[in-house]
Parts: sequence; structure tokens; C-alpha cells
Amino acid sequence: MSNENEDLTSDTTVEQRALSMLHEAFAAARAGDATALLRLLTRGVPANVRTEKGDGLLMLATYHGHEAAARVLLEHGADPALANDRGQTPLGGVAFKGDVACARLLLDHGARVDTPMADGKTPATLAAMFDHVAILELLRERGANFAEQTAPLELARAMGATRAVAWLEARTA
Repeated sequence: MSNENEDLTSDTTVEQRALSMLHEAFAAARAGDATALLRLLTRGVPANVRTEKGDGLLMLATYHGHEAAARVLLEHGADPALANDRGQTPLGGVAFKGDVACARLLLDHGARVDTPMADGKTPATLAAMFDHVAILELLRERGANFAEQTAPLELARAMGATRAVAWLEARTA
């Protein structure tokens, strides 16, 4: 009987250590602690591990604007297109936030410029809605075809995103 208890204690300790490492990784991604992320990834934390809401480490790092942490994750196999449980992608998140550096990094590592999220919105649509012209310019440089998309212009108008409306009208007329 004592051997069973020792095994259970040992297994519980392993589980607790694993959970502790995962929680540390999520906190490091949110805080942008690239050094801690590198240490955790090399100790076996999967680059595409997700929170209970489906947010991957890369989504957490990029959404909070942590380019260095995102770079570490991408260099260790994080999927730049990994959507969360709401169908949101890291590129969609940075388009919403207006973070050009993280958007460029994601695109450089394989994020697709026109991939719609679960609600049908593309990164360009989100950038237009929230008046992030620099993101629109980057997406166009990387191949987004605004002439074939009506949603960015329509939703930018609806949201009162005047700079994005002017930018889109100049390129779709």
C-alpha cells in the first residue's frame, strides 16, 4: 500500500510541476518575458499550448505587443495561424490592436494575409474598422487584395474610421 501512495505522490508532484510550468509560460507570454519563454520551451513546454479559452502562447504574446517573446515562440514552432476558441488568429489580434511590428513578424513567419477568422472578418477588415492605416499598408504590401474586398471599406465607414475610409477609397476606386 505504501508503494501505491508513493507513486501517487510522485505522479501528483509531476502533474503539479507541469501545471506550474504551463501557468508560468502563459504569464511569461502575457508579460513578454522572452527569456522565461525560451527556458520553458527548452524544458518541454509545447509552443502551441493553449489556455482554457484556447489562446495560444503566440496569441497572448502578440496581443499584448511583445515582439521579442513572439519571435522566440515562432522560432520554436509556434503556429502563426493558430486560432483560439473564438476563431481569432494572432494576425487578426494585432490588426485589431494596430501593432505593425508584430503583424510583420507574423507575416514573415507564414501567417496568411487574407485568412478570415471564424466571424468572416479578415485582418484587413479589423485594421480598417479600427482605423489602423499602417496595418492596411503592410497587408497590401504582403498581397492583400482590397479591390475584391468590400467589407473593410463598409465596416470602416460604419465605425467612423475616417483615415481608413480615405485610404481604402483611394485604392479601390
